[in-house]
Amino acid sequence: MRARTAVVGGGLAGLTAALDLADQGHDVVLFEAQRRLGGLTGSFRREGPAGPLDVDTGQHVFLRCCTAYRALLARLGESGQVTLQDRLTIPVTRPDPTGTEPATAVLRRGTLPAPLHLTGALSRYRLLDRADRWRVARAALALRRVDPDDPAADRRTFGDWLADHRQNDRTIGALWDLVGTAALNAPAEAASLALAAMVFRTGLLDDAAAADIGWSRIPLQVLHGTAGSRCLAAAGAEVRLGCRVESLTRRGSGWLLGTRDGAAEYADQVVLAVPPAAAEQLLPTGAVTQGPGWAARLGTVPIVNVHVVYDRPVLETPFLAAVGSPLQWIFDRSRPAGLTGGGQYLAVSLSAAFDAVRRPTAELLQGMLPALAAVLPAARGATVLDSFVTRERSATFAPAPGQAALRPHTVTAEAGLVLAGAWTATGWPATMEGAVRSGAAAAAALGQAPPSRSTTPAGSVAA
Repeated sequence: MRARTAVVGGGLAGLTAALDLADQGHDVVLFEAQRRLGGLTGSFRREGPAGPLDVDTGQHVFLRCCTAYRALLARLGESGQVTLQDRLTIPVTRPDPTGTEPATAVLRRGTLPAPLHLTGALSRYRLLDRADRWRVARAALALRRVDPDDPAADRRTFGDWLADHRQNDRTIGALWDLVGTAALNAPAEAASLALAAMVFRTGLLDDAAAADIGWSRIPLQVLHGTAGSRCLAAAGAEVRLGCRVESLTRRGSGWLLGTRDGAAEYADQVVLAVPPAAAEQLLPTGAVTQGPGWAARLGTVPIVNVHVVYDRPVLETPFLAAVGSPLQWIFDRSRPAGLTGGGQYLAVSLSAAFDAVRRPTAELLQGMLPALAAVLPAARGATVLDSFVTRERSATFAPAPGQAALRPHTVTAEAGLVLAGAWTATGWPATMEGAVRSGAAAAAALGQAPPSRSTTPAGSVAA
């Protein structure tokens, strides 16, 4: 008889683990506390003055180097629902302090091998002068020599390293933080050098095509959650939505999972793919080496999204990055959201949003709408049909120095109990790629051949 394997959590990590385990021949049951799969990469329906919108819970993009995530899309049958640039192209804007036309530039990679593929992009980057562009180039070459696995690199901030390599406020603001804050969910001054080196080396410096940007053309809930439900059903996995696991107890050679409704489910093996605080609450004492309170020490960082619907198109590109502005990245989400009628729906993503997450919606919009008009001249004569704010208060773990020692490994000290989540020791920051890699690692850790079923019966038992 096949082993019964429980996956707790239906985000990308849990979804990946469940699919891989089902493909290996496990009898899989997935528990998800929400009424949908997808975790932080989902969507919700909003009925607003501009009409119904499918609003993504966050603005998620991926890179060509995100091979595990792209493999998941293929497994879900959704590869055709995303766009992937044929060559990295980032339009960048900076508002003019006098209120006239903003300065613009485009970061576009060349066709030469890495790292020469960036020489043309830097030489034409008009938001930095020639001396600053040379500073960036020299630092980029030095960053290729930083080992992301070196504990010493994880003990210092990226900002300190940049200062040691003659970077200034201009180069950090117009380039390093332009990419790094979005990828790490932290500015250079608060980010681990090890994680920053991993991001820039893997994404930009070691392979010419690695950083080409991809994004979904449909709501993320459909791309991940709906497709995930369909594939899990086809693979024979059982999915229990709205079922929160609140306790995990060793029972013989397996595990007893207590749910909120008072039932208890037996499983031979368990994948915990929940946020860090929930994982620490469920884990038996001594299951990981980080010690009590590790989840709080790892910390969380918020992301805020400001959503604005205009009565006409105001942004000509799929996305735009802003520097020297309270804005960071602006995305045109009109098509995925289902907006009709000739208007345009923009989503502004604010990473490391410790200040914005605490501000009232009206106050936040009061600052964001003029900021959009400052970088999008077409918005100055447009009418705002709808505007609202969404907050992810614990969007990612904190990528601060020392993060590596606080991220548990996949395999715990308990047989048959493994961890998954972007916060585990993947070596990646909190990205969709890191989440998928962690789920694949958890499934692999439980082995290709499922263990024999114990004598404890499966299914619900008395709590």
